[in-house]
Amino acid sequence: MSPGAGERRLHPVTPLRRAWAPVAVGAGWAFHDPDGAYRRVSELAAETILLVGAAVVLIASLYGFLSWWFTHFSVTDTELRIRTGLIFRRTAHIRLDRLQAVDLNQPLLARFLGVAKLKMDVIGADRKDELAYLSEPDARALRAELLARAAGFAPEHARTVGEAPAAVLLHVPPQMLAMSLVLSGGMWAWGIVGITVPVLLWFLTQSIPLVIGTALPLLGAAGASSVGRFVKEYDWTVGASPDGLRLDHGLLDKAHETVPPGRVQTVHIVEPLMWRRRGWVRIELDVAGSSNDVLVPVAPREVAAEVIEQILPGVVVPAALSRPPASARWCVPLWWRGYGLAVSETVFAARHGLLRRKLSLVPHAKVQSVRLIQGPWMRRRGVADVHVETGANTSVAARLRPSAEAAELLESQAERSRTGRRTAVPDRWMAGEQRA
Repeated sequence: MSPGAGERRLHPVTPLRRAWAPVAVGAGWAFHDPDGAYRRVSELAAETILLVGAAVVLIASLYGFLSWWFTHFSVTDTELRIRTGLIFRRTAHIRLDRLQAVDLNQPLLARFLGVAKLKMDVIGADRKDELAYLSEPDARALRAELLARAAGFAPEHARTVGEAPAAVLLHVPPQMLAMSLVLSGGMWAWGIVGITVPVLLWFLTQSIPLVIGTALPLLGAAGASSVGRFVKEYDWTVGASPDGLRLDHGLLDKAHETVPPGRVQTVHIVEPLMWRRRGWVRIELDVAGSSNDVLVPVAPREVAAEVIEQILPGVVVPAALSRPPASARWCVPLWWRGYGLAVSETVFAARHGLLRRKLSLVPHAKVQSVRLIQGPWMRRRGVADVHVETGANTSVAARLRPSAEAAELLESQAERSRTGRRTAVPDRWMAGEQRA
């Protein structure tokens, strides 16, 4: 099936990616029943094994080629269309005015082959549609064209706009990233559990399969929280551009992501215990309809505040927070000291955590609803919780506030949210750019 007018195909190496599907089916069968698979293979003659292997390679190659042959995409004045399907046809219509981010990713093998894939974040979509693979220059050009059209540039000029320039705001040195992982409690917790639990199981059962089956996932989790994060967050760079904040990172797999303007619902400033003496913090995000959840893996507090200013213009990180009253100690012993609250003209800020502090910043314009929760014991102690809900289906709570303050906060926050939504700047790509 040849492409229609204006339609394009993916890069010719794409069949190599699609060809793994039949092989994966056979590998899944062998993994599900390894003894049966071994017996059946051992009963076959060498010539039969070679013929079966050749047939699998042929079928996999044919499947990959046909999947590539029947996949086309095109960019119209209003949408990106992706047609896929060998037997059952599927056409994805991605409206450009609903497009909020286009991420460019290059797995390790793709970097050697000079190709990349694009992932599209669309408002209201549960998962990302993707184009895999395009040559790297074509991927970057298509990404720039999609962002230009999403910004409102005329179709005849969108291809000539090019990628908007970016100014580097922050670069995380590898030494700082490695030290931050060493000082993180998660890696040590998983490591201790991964060693002690298998040892205890050995003394209790002396079953080698049980010990190995338990140790491998636990040690894998420890590796994912340390080595895995280092590989993923290596060379982390944050840049400011008219189409949002750009995130470039990755040691093996390179990722080029965009945090769309105006779509950030909540910013979390995370401060593990062993980072505090160094003044380091981690910035996490809640973005409506997007999977981007890390803005900065580690940075000095002052630098992080400057980056937050870029993602939430006009928002100042509160320097001091009010703690719950002393009566709250009977509701949450010891841990009540980790809670705090600050409300400014632009943001609702709530903190929780004693060892691993997390300060959550919610712009008033992003608050969808406000709730007051007070159980019998909390009512007896004269405290209540105030929750604010955001468009990213997340909730931030001001815990253990005095009852009178909580009631007043419920009313005032609802009014701040209404005022914030009326005065908020519309969420637009390249808001400062001249549209054709």
